[in-house]
Amino acid sequence: MDRLVLAFVLGVCTPTFAASVVQPLNRYAATLVPAERFEIGATLVERHGVSGPPLILIPGLASGAWTWQETVRQMMQDHVVYVLTLPGFDGRPFVADKGIAAAQDSVRELIETRKLHKPVLVGHSLGGTMALDLAARYPDLVAGVVSIDGLPLFPGTEDWQLAQRAQMAATFAARTQAGTQATFEAQQQQYMRGMGVMDMARADELAKLTGRSDPVAVTRYMADALALDLRPELPAIKAPVLVISPYFDMDAAQQQMTQDGKTEYYLALMKGTPNVKVMSVSPARHFAMFDQPQMVNEAIAGFLKTLH
Repeated sequence: MDRLVLAFVLGVCTPTFAASVVQPLNRYAATLVPAERFEIGATLVERHGVSGPPLILIPGLASGAWTWQETVRQMMQDHVVYVLTLPGFDGRPFVADKGIAAAQDSVRELIETRKLHKPVLVGHSLGGTMALDLAARYPDLVAGVVSIDGLPLFPGTEDWQLAQRAQMAATFAARTQAGTQATFEAQQQQYMRGMGVMDMARADELAKLTGRSDPVAVTRYMADALALDLRPELPAIKAPVLVISPYFDMDAAQQQMTQDGKTEYYLALMKGTPNVKVMSVSPARHFAMFDQPQMVNEAIAGFLKTLH
């Protein structure tokens, strides 16, 4: 997994560039009109649906509400769905010196100010890591967690010591360099084609959307993620947890991991969580909700049924 970590780091965070220019909408851009749109701090919140148990959907690194379009369509009939866009992502302004901690506070504030009774947190990648962190910090606030390829620490760093994490995080936090928007967009395309999704045409369109994020914000969130190791906190989680593990045969040789092996690896990283299940979704890459939308949404829906 070390090569996978290196590829992700190089693909997402090196180099970083000046503020992005909003790109024209494409076929994967958000089109659903929310019933309500408001801000909690610097986080944008879009509400869909009028009744039912609440869901909070948290996109991953450099992503926005467009990540969850198919999930919202399926869930909004039976749930009140709150979709977040974190500061610095998808054209939202980034607040200097504010990263994961500030984004976490906005989720907690949303739950408290809207008086949401035990929402289910659904997160992708960084959003999944945030959901796990919130469930550990505030175990009585959430009813469940679904994490799509988001883990308590960055895969491949499980043997890093605390000082090594801090050093690597500081290194990435300092990697804010000048560059062109075109270079940043090309880097996003490379990542999406290499790790994001299976279909190259889809990868190119999604890269245009991730390219709308502020690269300085991407670097800051990535630095924060590298510094995290939530494994000691996992026993505090009271809510059931579902981790969705994407698997793609063509990547298997590079990752040196079978489908069952990857499932076991994810389970090992989640060790200590009182009630956790890892479900493999195949064939799919990191943005599994685009490669296998039906499988992912059925997994979420099935998980939600177990909570009643």
